[in-house]
Amino acid sequence: MDGLRTPQKLLAEVLGTAFLVFVGVGSVPATLIVNGDSPFTMADLGVISLSFGTIVVATVYALGHVSGNHINPAVTLGLAVTGKFPWSQVPAYIGAQLVGAVIGAFAIIGVLGDRASEVGLGVAAYGADVGAGQAFIAEFVGTFILVFTIFGVIHRAAAPGFAGIAIGLVVFAAIIPVAPATGASINPARTLGPMFVQQLWGGQVEWDQAPVYLAAEICAGIAAALIYVAITRTPEVPEPVSAPAASTPTTSTSV
Repeated sequence: MDGLRTPQKLLAEVLGTAFLVFVGVGSVPATLIVNGDSPFTMADLGVISLSFGTIVVATVYALGHVSGNHINPAVTLGLAVTGKFPWSQVPAYIGAQLVGAVIGAFAIIGVLGDRASEVGLGVAAYGADVGAGQAFIAEFVGTFILVFTIFGVIHRAAAPGFAGIAIGLVVFAAIIPVAPATGASINPARTLGPMFVQQLWGGQVEWDQAPVYLAAEICAGIAAALIYVAITRTPEVPEPVSAPAASTPTTSTSV
């Protein structure tokens, strides 16, 4: 990322998040539209999870060298609290991610039409049978696993070249058990962008659920970052101090 200006990095975050929402979130209404009246199956969940995972792989390799490809405020905050990303850039990065999520959600409607909004636009939500507590745990666990893995693959001792594949696979894997509870947002930008666009399009949005998602995702991102840094921290070894050679005279000056 050396030599790149901040506007270039922010544009990369906008595009990366927009791609994530359009492909990943867009796979939800696309599946529902194609299925019609057919029941939602585990195979459908697998296709949606694969859509999220593959677009993450693509954006890591396409944009990682530009902005770091955070495309998730939980990742940005985790990096910031551990000193791996400057706090001064956090508001701009998160703003870019939110803008990208909105653009991606609008793109879903642009491609699939009003039908996408009618089937929910892929907005993450949980039902009355889940409850806020269970939803918090689900989003926390999913986001924690994601951010923890990201910290692992960017560690200096990690095998080089496999970050995109590892992150994409963990997104794919985490969505499978979390989605039945909350839709597996595991990303504050992905949570808010489709909600905002769905509201503008006249769809029903459970805004009272947003704080549960945001609190779980942000807390998990910070916790995962701090724990990973804690378990991989190595003690600093002081450099040996060499004594002056006996044959070398020392001089002192006074002023």
